[in-house]
Amino acid sequence: MKNRSDTNLILTRILRVFFYLLYQPMSWSYDLVSWVVSRGRWKIWINEILPYISGSSVLEFGHGPGHLQVTLLSKDIKIIGIDSSRQMGQHAKKQIRNHGYTPRLTHSYAQSLPFPKHVFDQIISTFPTAYIYDSETLKEAYRVLKPGGNLIVLPAAWIKGKNLVDRVLASLFEVTCQSPSWDRSWLHPFIEAGFQTNAETLTRETWSLVIITAHKSIN
Repeated sequence: MKNRSDTNLILTRILRVFFYLLYQPMSWSYDLVSWVVSRGRWKIWINEILPYISGSSVLEFGHGPGHLQVTLLSKDIKIIGIDSSRQMGQHAKKQIRNHGYTPRLTHSYAQSLPFPKHVFDQIISTFPTAYIYDSETLKEAYRVLKPGGNLIVLPAAWIKGKNLVDRVLASLFEVTCQSPSWDRSWLHPFIEAGFQTNAETLTRETWSLVIITAHKSIN
């Protein structure tokens, strides 16, 4: 038991360093890494959140390389993005400009948003880290959402394919805690923050994912 605990601790530390490098000094490699580990499905997974987006004013937590920013700007949706990584912000701005749009991104943390209350119709976040469950994050999300607004989160995906590559990737996701077992307890932080919360599981032939919708009451 002790050896397993030590192994998990070492793995956690390695992952912290890896994700720091991926999001900070090596943010330029994010698309390549995500494509490899998902076998080209990463953008497909992210786009699964699009049918849930209906507001005209949207905030994205953790905009990453800016793919959702570009997609929503092409639909004339007013979108702003925040990210804690300055390097990722610079990378995303370049990508957005290359598509002919003006980026509206800011270096900020979800636990302390630089916006007044009741500004956004929706907040979206795809594959965020544990900060999304932080009480301060959810308090801030609730504050800046308009009454009747939604926080929409795509927290995880699971590879279900039976071929060798998919089985290896699924094992990698499991070992690195990128696809933890789905549990309704994931919804508790949202409920405790005052949101009316539900989750939907989307299943395809070789993968599945879950989308959480946290609704702010009009009253």
